Amino acid sequence: MVRLENILEKVASYSPNADLELIKKAYVVSGVIHQGQIRQSGEPYLTHPLEVANILADLRMDSQSVATGLLHDTVEDTHTTIERIEELFGAEIAGLVDGLTKLSRMTFEKKADHEAENFRKMVLAMGRDIRVILIKLADRLHNMRTLGSLDPVKQRKIAQETLDIYAPLANRLGIGWIKTELEDLAFMYLESESYADLKEKLASALNIKENFIETVKEQIEARLRENGVEGDVSGRPKHLFSIYKKMKEQDVEFDRIYDIMAFRVIVKTLRDCYGVLGVIHSAWKPVPGRFKDYIAIPKLNMYQSLHTTVVGPYGVRMEVQIRTEEMHRVAEYGIAAHWRYKEGREPEGKDDKSFAWLRQLLEFQMDLKDSDEFMDSLKVGLFPEEVFVFTPKGDIKQFPLGATPVDFAYSVHTDIGNTCSGAKVNGKMVPLKYRLRNGDIIEIITSQSHTPSKDWLKFVVSSRAKARIRQWIKTEERAKSISLGKEILEKDLARHGLEPGKLLKSEEFEKIAAGFGVQSAESLLASVGYGKISAAQVLGKLLPPDKLRDRQKFSFRRMFDKWKPGDKDRSAIIVRGVEDVLVRFARCCNPLPGDEIEGYITHGQSVASTLSAAHPPYSTGQEDRVAWDPEVKSARAL
Repeated sequence: MVRLENILEKVASYSPNADLELIKKAYVVSGVIHQGQIRQSGEPYLTHPLEVANILADLRMDSQSVATGLLHDTVEDTHTTIERIEELFGAEIAGLVDGLTKLSRMTFEKKADHEAENFRKMVLAMGRDIRVILIKLADRLHNMRTLGSLDPVKQRKIAQETLDIYAPLANRLGIGWIKTELEDLAFMYLESESYADLKEKLASALNIKENFIETVKEQIEARLRENGVEGDVSGRPKHLFSIYKKMKEQDVEFDRIYDIMAFRVIVKTLRDCYGVLGVIHSAWKPVPGRFKDYIAIPKLNMYQSLHTTVVGPYGVRMEVQIRTEEMHRVAEYGIAAHWRYKEGREPEGKDDKSFAWLRQLLEFQMDLKDSDEFMDSLKVGLFPEEVFVFTPKGDIKQFPLGATPVDFAYSVHTDIGNTCSGAKVNGKMVPLKYRLRNGDIIEIITSQSHTPSKDWLKFVVSSRAKARIRQWIKTEERAKSISLGKEILEKDLARHGLEPGKLLKSEEFEKIAAGFGVQSAESLLASVGYGKISAAQVLGKLLPPDKLRDRQKFSFRRMFDKWKPGDKDRSAIIVRGVEDVLVRFARCCNPLPGDEIEGYITHGQSVASTLSAAHPPYSTGQEDRVAWDPEVKSARAL
């Protein structure tokens, strides 16, 4: 079990001026608040905040973050309030704790809504202070380390959520070691048999090659000395989940995965990185297509390194990563290596391009209110596989793998995306669903008469493009629904002797809208247009029931005067209030004057009768024409 002294020593080692008294105070308060609470494992609850604070110290976080790690569950799991935390520790720590607190006191229609709102709140808190997600990752990492005490159903649920959201988040933030451990732990609970089998096979393979890592390490060090390069060399097997993913992607067994070993060379200067690359390639034959220069083109999470795969001693494939000490620090600590907090100052690098993905997260969380859409966009936005393309001016843009010219257009500007009518790639016209490739030069063709299509949602992959297309479609559909709803209500209001022009703009109509639980009169019109609220329901709020019934009485009329022999339409119905509506009788429906009939509006927008009459078909050579009000379900023919 981690002790407070261990945490204080770590913090003091990388931050001599850290406020250790603040951490001590947070430890005491957390101990008092959580007193008597026990975790599922049977341990005192305080062990969890201590472990979270220790992980934050491993990330070399500031004293406020470490203190928040000790306090992060005080509001969620006890009766303590945010106001009390602010009173004891100030607004900064209270804000961090609030960002971490789940929405446990709110109710949602669906469980997915609850989870989506938790993530939405976390994304918003990240926008205000990135430390929120760093503390949350530390919290999730310790929970995953102790997941064995929960029942199997909860284990799988938490493990899947970790694999879908938290491991990609750690990767996006550039914290490689947390991402790796989260993936392996999730793999252990989601695919326990595959995990155990792969772990055994990897251990067996390493036993066979027990001297391999040391041998290769010595050879690389010797060649570096020969070339006058100073560097630190280390080797390790790749983590289990990455090997498992490669087996699945390539559809091969473990024995066919050759590059399970990885070596890292850390040097002093950028120049040495490329020098070491030459040394490695001169010593062992490189595997074609397996070289990646993340120094010239860094990953979105700020990661920089040279990656190459070579055929090493004994014909074993091995990956070699080459980077400077500063690059290695970023690779280990990610965003935490760049995010520095000083009293009374804003975080440095706030507008750095490294945070572009976070700004995109904030944008689409505001646009997407549907929980399923939000979670889908969140997952898409977090996965790091990317393609690099160029603008006509030579600027580099990064997109998720599988991106299209439409994704590119929306990355430039929403208006460019909305009016995108075509695209050129490397000077040649391509379909809008063309998949971008590394090095492509993209040029977008726009037309003011062109608008987004629902079909675009089938092939765009970036969160920004999906959010903007959905937003445009919803705006257009809403405008059409408002117009249709207004038209329907105006006709019904006029038919009942009311003045639609004044009424629809009155305060009374706003109150009626509030009574239906919608935000405005415009929203009520949209609901009528969508068919969620009927015109009869609105009229019911405006007229007393007896007056409404009187006005709903109407008669069917024989209209022989308008019928002429030879008319093709032998059984039509005139629908009052709606023009050009298709009307048809069911085959079993043979109404006579005096019979009660019922009808309904079908999906095809036709009015169909549903009466099953016992009478034979009524026919005098001249069929009846009747008047029908769609708001009245039945009437008596005269």
